[in-house]
Amino acid sequence: MVARPALTFRIDPMGLADLPSVHAIERASFFPPWPDEAYRNELQTNRLATYLVARLDDVVIGFAGMWLMVDEAHVTTFAVDPAWRRRQVGGRMLVALLDVAMARGAREATLEVRLSNVAARRLYEKFGFRPVGLRPRYYSDNGEDALIMTTEALDGPGMRERLARLRAELDAGGPLPQARDNDPAIDAEKS
Repeated sequence: MVARPALTFRIDPMGLADLPSVHAIERASFFPPWPDEAYRNELQTNRLATYLVARLDDVVIGFAGMWLMVDEAHVTTFAVDPAWRRRQVGGRMLVALLDVAMARGAREATLEVRLSNVAARRLYEKFGFRPVGLRPRYYSDNGEDALIMTTEALDGPGMRERLARLRAELDAGGPLPQARDNDPAIDAEKS
């Protein structure tokens, strides 16, 4: 048996060269997907925006974005390639996004999630987001309501302890398990 070389996982700022991969994950994750030019515009003109990609070696397997408005980090989009869901990619990206938010002075983080997306809601709850409201008929494709979720103070002891514990759990998990092509879609959400 020949040993496979270890794959390198990292999270980087999203660049224009990442857009074809981001669009492919977007189309596999959302209906309707954001228009192709949306991410280009965000990267080139929106000074409030931060977008990250998760890479395995040089392959983009997930992405996340947020806007930092005054002292609030608003998660705008979050998706993992269907072949890499349920392998801690989403958790690792969420930690990285919250780290950036805290480094830039965000007091709290907020997002919208479909009521029907129970898996995404569970992920967000694990990372300290709690339901605080509802946006009726928020999603244009089917008129589904969005659940508004917000964290407690990012710099508070409870949130810092939670993130430290989750970061340690993710680090202890070691390298990412191998991808499968038949995983159900569970780890995607777009505002």
